[in-house]
Amino acid sequence: MASFSLEDFVGNGILKALLPRLMEEGWDDVPTMKMMNAEDMNAIQMTPQQKDALGLRSYLHDRGLMQYAEKMEASGKGLPELLNLSSMDLSSQFDMKRGHIARFVDRTRCDDSSQLRAIPIRKRASMLYRDESLTKSHASYSSSSMKRSYIRSSTPDKSLEQSMAELKIKDGHIFKGIVAAGPAEPRACGCVQAPVVTDQVAPYAAIENISVQRLTPEYKIGMEPLVKVKTPPMKASELWRDKPAVILCLRRPGCIMCRAEAHQLFSKKPIFDALGVKLYAVLHEQIESEVKDFWPRYWGGVVLFDRGRDFFKALGGGKLLKDKFISGFLLNPRALANYKRAKDRGIDQNFKGEGEIKGGLFIVGSGKTGIAYQFIERNFGDWAPTAEVVEICTQLQKQQQQGQRESMQP
Repeated sequence: MASFSLEDFVGNGILKALLPRLMEEGWDDVPTMKMMNAEDMNAIQMTPQQKDALGLRSYLHDRGLMQYAEKMEASGKGLPELLNLSSMDLSSQFDMKRGHIARFVDRTRCDDSSQLRAIPIRKRASMLYRDESLTKSHASYSSSSMKRSYIRSSTPDKSLEQSMAELKIKDGHIFKGIVAAGPAEPRACGCVQAPVVTDQVAPYAAIENISVQRLTPEYKIGMEPLVKVKTPPMKASELWRDKPAVILCLRRPGCIMCRAEAHQLFSKKPIFDALGVKLYAVLHEQIESEVKDFWPRYWGGVVLFDRGRDFFKALGGGKLLKDKFISGFLLNPRALANYKRAKDRGIDQNFKGEGEIKGGLFIVGSGKTGIAYQFIERNFGDWAPTAEVVEICTQLQKQQQQGQRESMQP
């Protein structure tokens, strides 16, 4: 799985000399850099070779094949030419493994960078997603203007509806409402019952006073790997005081499925930036080596430590939701499918730390407006559907915009 470290992304190739200019213009993290379009590249006077290198590295990053970036860039071949090479040529010229060749030539694979690059930059602070109403939503938030020096585009290349098509709620999608969880499938021919999960949203009082400690900042190039000075605990309500927040509660940072979930969510960071939503990952154990392995490779945002495991208790209706390795994983077809999904992404894993406590995700509105969405990891490796997460965040933005319009009326 490709790292969110910008140094790893640009490598030692032709883009390395461009880093100071990229930093100056605000292209200072991997997801944001991957959304550069032709106009943005011209604005900082990128050479044709640099444009080709960025396109190649973005394509490889989307497919978890960055180990081949240096050789491919040094070959002088552009991405179209590389894609037309035979399997034998890819193997002989770049030592590419057979399974990686299949991933490289698969042009139908979901391409995050092309989706993000199509988003009109000038609309990043006020994107509208869709008009349909949801099940009861609980938030509106105070605005805070986007201030990035690179917001300079004047004419969008595509409509927002086209560029965001892959993240829309599809026809026939069953939206489970404010509380969602994966299905409870039979285990061991019905001999083992899935754990019961709550169908009630956690009360806001259960999360607002949770004590959390910041373990990492949001990644920017040149940062130290971890916060050197131990930060004092803070109340969780500070996280969403001014803007809504997505709180990703991870079972274990070394888990292959947790890493895959974190990576796919953070890869959409420019979308959440545009919607005015903050991203946080929460751990219930503090193992320094595990945090170093996790950040920023799989998650480039802020990582928090929940010593009391209170976010995890809130997901379980007041108690920790746990499952055993044999009954919850080996005998659970859904968990095995989730494992295969993560394994196919080429992610490393380890088995350090406590792995039985289930995680999940909260979307919390700004101020005291409450929890807008809650997803519970019923099966090991269940993810909150990205389309639902973006949908809820979009509704929060729409409510904020509606509130602004009403406040301006005489």
